[in-house]
Amino acid sequence: MYHQRRRLIAPAAGMLFVQGWLLSPGAAADGITIDRVYDPYVQLLEKEIEYRLLHVDDAGTDNDFQRHRLGIGHSLSDRLAAEVYLTGLDLPGSRFSAEAVEVELKWQLTEQGEFNNDWGLLFELEREVERNVWEYRTTVIGLHEWSQWIGKANFSLAYEWGEGVHNEWETAFAGQMRYRYLQGFEPALELYVAQQTKGLGPVLTGIARLGGMHKLKWEIGVIFGLDDKTADANWKLNLDYEF
Repeated sequence: MYHQRRRLIAPAAGMLFVQGWLLSPGAAADGITIDRVYDPYVQLLEKEIEYRLLHVDDAGTDNDFQRHRLGIGHSLSDRLAAEVYLTGLDLPGSRFSAEAVEVELKWQLTEQGEFNNDWGLLFELEREVERNVWEYRTTVIGLHEWSQWIGKANFSLAYEWGEGVHNEWETAFAGQMRYRYLQGFEPALELYVAQQTKGLGPVLTGIARLGGMHKLKWEIGVIFGLDDKTADANWKLNLDYEF
């Protein structure tokens, strides 16, 4: 029975990548879905402080901006983890301002290595600071390992409602293919697909061990727009201090 379940689940990670490219007609509340590709894992008793920066550079337009996200998280058990984020926006010619507050819950569904693919679910609830606008999002997380490669797929379904917005369902896809070269240096390729986002680009990731349970995960890369709706270059930096 165990081997039968492994065979049934094995193709699913690849299917998520295909579904993400073909079926994603929606986007995040503001149209920007380039952010982070999640893994399904939760570490017991782990705490984390996370910082994310997205710098959008759209040549020849006035659409450039920077988005900053600061998060604090804690595992609730060996399968559940919660995190709270504050998002800020830095627009050209204007003052830095708080944009949204978000609560996130990650649920690890399978033990690592139990099947050919590891699975998780992500639940997110976000509210804008200046307007009564809400967004709820559920994300299926799949991860598959073979040889020196790791593939991650995030397929999301979101609902947005509130002041001055059309209540609607939206979908988005994010995927990453990473090569395990060295623990402190792993090259990757990321893909993002949504109604207002189609992007592909290289990313470098790594882990710096700081002793004991302390470690710093870092990620830096650029996602290039593949259509007219997506900015030419979307520079991303993610820092995750775990202890």
